[in-house]
Formats: sequence, C-alpha cells, structure tokens
Amino acid sequence: MSVRKLKVVVAEDEALSRKRLVRLLQEAGAVVVNSFAEGRSAHDWIINHREVEAVFLDIHMPNLDGLAILKALGGQVPVVLTTAFAEHAVEAFDAEAVDYLLKPITASRLERALRRIEHRWAKAPAPVPAAPALQRYPVQAGAGVVFVDLHKTAYFEVESEVVWAHAGARMRTHWKSLGEVEAAFPGSGLLRIHRHLLVRLEAVLGLKPAPGGRAIVRLAGGEEIEASRGGAPRLREHFGMS
Repeated sequence: MSVRKLKVVVAEDEALSRKRLVRLLQEAGAVVVNSFAEGRSAHDWIINHREVEAVFLDIHMPNLDGLAILKALGGQVPVVLTTAFAEHAVEAFDAEAVDYLLKPITASRLERALRRIEHRWAKAPAPVPAAPALQRYPVQAGAGVVFVDLHKTAYFEVESEVVWAHAGARMRTHWKSLGEVEAAFPGSGLLRIHRHLLVRLEAVLGLKPAPGGRAIVRLAGGEEIEASRGGAPRLREHFGMS
C-alpha cells in the first residue's frame, strides 16, 4: 500500500482493539500522533491540534461517544467510525463520516478508508485566511452533554474538584482542576486571578481596587469577581496598568 503519511488520532476504549488499530495504521504508512481510551479527552485534544488529518473513533466510548465527537467536529477533520455493530451506519453517514468500519478491522478494509481520506483531502479547496477555529468544550446537560463556545465564557471556577464554567449560566464541566482547562486551551487568553478562578481576558470590562492589594473584576454581563493579591498585579500588567 502506498499512501502519504497521514497524521491520525485513534479513540477506542478497548485496549486490544486500540493497539491493533494503531498497528494496522502504522503498517499502512499513517502516523498515529495520539490515541485515547475515552471520548472527552480525545475531543479536547483534537480541537486544539489542527495538524490532525484524520480521526478514527469507536462509537461506544465512556464519557463522550464517537457520534457526539463526530458531530462536534462539524466536518473540520475527516472521521472514520469503528464499531462491532452495524446499526449506526446510517446515522454515521448522515453526520458525514468518511467511512464506517466494522470490527474486526482488516488491513484491506482499512486501506479503503485511508484512500477515502486521501480523496477527501485531494478534493478540499485551498485554504483561505479565516477566523480562528471555534473552541468548544462539553458541559453536563442532564444525562448528556452540550458544547459551549469558549469565547462566550466569562470565567471558570473550581470547587471541591469540580470546574464550573460561567457562560450566561453556571455549568458543570468534566474537568477537576483549572490546570486541565489551561491545558485544553493553550494561548487562548485565560488568566489565573485566584487559586480557584480562571478568567477569559477578553471578557474583562473593568477593574477597581479592593482592600489588601486585591481587585474587583467587572465582566461582560455585569458580574463581578475578585482577583487575589497575587492575581491582581497580573491583570494590571496585562492591561498596561503597572
């Protein structure tokens, strides 16, 4: 088989199936840049690594299933769904999956999927300057999740190892620390202003001093939060006030 070295990601919760698929992809000439055993970490990583050229997703995974990730990506990267069951095929193609592989996956069937991915890239129009890619993250919504735009988020707070997003409402995320949020959105203008608060700088409308060297931060929407004695100088420095 002769294909260019596509950069691919694998998400599969069964360890043996994941290992086998990675091996088959590598033997076919693809470069597996990362692999995951559950859906949420795969989603968060993929949306922040635009060099990925294809994603192989198991449909049934913990936290976030393959169909949900496929729909969240919105056609930004070619997706191949993998499963031991055939009943999701129509839904997969309706969501514009490039291919649908039934397990156990064979080398010849995988080759056809890789050819389809290559064909998709060959047909893609030349890139044009565009706005930065939309950055989204899942929050809890009943038994499922919904995806929230980062640019609509004012700040994140952590409480008892649960990170809450404030984006018009207080919503529970799957993160357990603010460090995980920072890692998910590097270079996105997030600033730690307190040990439990991470603010999106573009949402800051104003600052006013508070006792003890702290600062009151006024946010879009009218909400106010407090920056700590250590966080206030970082805010003032960012806005050229120091």
